[in-house]
Amino acid sequence: MMAAQENILQVKGVTKRFGGLIAVNNVTFDLPRGQILGLIGPNGAGKTTLFNVINGVYAPTEGHVIFKGTDISGWQPYDVVKLGLARTHQIVRPLNDLTVLENVMAGACYGHEHHSLKEAQGIADEVLGFVNLSERRDMLAGSLNVAQKKRLEMARALASRPYLLLLDEVLAGLNPTEIAEMVQVVLKIREQGVTILIIEHVMHALMNVSDRVIVLDYGQLIAEGSPEEIANDPKVIEAYLGDPDLAKRLMENADGD
Repeated sequence: MMAAQENILQVKGVTKRFGGLIAVNNVTFDLPRGQILGLIGPNGAGKTTLFNVINGVYAPTEGHVIFKGTDISGWQPYDVVKLGLARTHQIVRPLNDLTVLENVMAGACYGHEHHSLKEAQGIADEVLGFVNLSERRDMLAGSLNVAQKKRLEMARALASRPYLLLLDEVLAGLNPTEIAEMVQVVLKIREQGVTILIIEHVMHALMNVSDRVIVLDYGQLIAEGSPEEIANDPKVIEAYLGDPDLAKRLMENADGD
């Protein structure tokens, strides 16, 4: 019998309240090491709030976040990243007055390997090549277009050498060619041994990269399963997809990509 995969992340009964608003409600799931887990749901479902709880922006009101066997509930983001958990943001946040290279060096300096500036530059150059931004290394980050800033955001996170990478809508605002290129980058990141939790609204792309998918609605976890199971789940269709025929189209696109 094949041994069960080790869970790099365990979210146990996590609830996050803001006054009387329950943004995340008793969410529990496991993420095995080496997988890509998709996180979907309508706008306002609590997806980014859940990310913020996982990486320490918010402490959970209830429940626990376990990363690599350590309870990191309530840790600060700068402590979480030192343990090997990095993220991107839905709204990109480059350091606009620094160069592209310097932005990525910052990620290397503050990651869990604690690199010197000299070491960080080598890592930054390597990562910029990986995300196809080497030609822009000496430009100011603020001068990049949306697609390039998305790649920079990813590069800065990767430079911290994470074991787990949280990707928050890295495909938003990209054209079809840019989406296809970014999907390939995501798959290559997984090939390097990095586990990924990804929020995305570009459904055919998410179904194509994810091993499993979980679905939030009004802060609650309403479904979990393979991409095919999720695309055909009546609760998911009602809450999010809206169109029963969309499931078939999604899986056809995923199979064809």
